[in-house]
Amino acid sequence: MAEFFTLTVLYKGEERQFDSELRVMGYTHKIAVNINGTEILFEPDEERNYRAVVSDADINKNRIDIELIKLIAAELETNLK
Repeated sequence: MAEFFTLTVLYKGEERQFDSELRVMGYTHKIAVNINGTEILFEPDEERNYRAVVSDADINKNRIDIELIKLIAAELETNLK
């Protein structure tokens, strides 16, 4: 069962909100975050830090800043650890 929530991060001095969805899959989970119309999946790695699963083509095509992805991952780690 998916759970929806809004993720808020401070990006370049501006508070940004992103629609997000927690997806539980067996013993693990993924978090889908909608960034500028592109769904980016974040999943925990072996050390329980979050990594983004996204292709370079999606990042370049939709002009998604890598620093924004890092901020979102850090926010997820802060709130979910």
